[in-house]
Amino acid sequence: MLTFEEKLAIIESFPELQRKDISLGRINFHYEESASDKKNVVYHLHPNGNGFVYAELLNGYEVNDKGMTNIRDFTEEELRTIIQKSILSLAPKTTVESSIVGDQFEEKWINQDNFTLVLVNEDDMWNVYAGLNLDGTFNSYAEAAEYLDEEGFSRL
Repeated sequence: MLTFEEKLAIIESFPELQRKDISLGRINFHYEESASDKKNVVYHLHPNGNGFVYAELLNGYEVNDKGMTNIRDFTEEELRTIIQKSILSLAPKTTVESSIVGDQFEEKWINQDNFTLVLVNEDDMWNVYAGLNLDGTFNSYAEAAEYLDEEGFSRL
């Protein structure tokens, strides 16, 4: 388990986050550029090493009623990954994404190099975009998800 100081150093390495000291020595970290009212990425980081990261929009994490997952036993890599995914899940859509997605269903997928692809449902087809470039078209969500998985991407 990482110590409080180690977790704090990892979290503070994300320049997008702003530290907010709260009661009992706990610390929150906000993402002020969030596209939603939700701004807390790290919640109640406590000197005993306990704390939470917002993961409601992410796949693969157990969340509480506030959409937070406990990070008490996370490794450095796990902590960096969930914070990065949390920030991306709250980030406003880029102009490129907005022009492609519009009001269509969309999912963001990310690989270990932090490259993001967008999966969009358009006209009964599933399209994968890398920026404005169409990367692939699939007949079903399952086919598109299998392709993304095989290419090393995971859903945010």
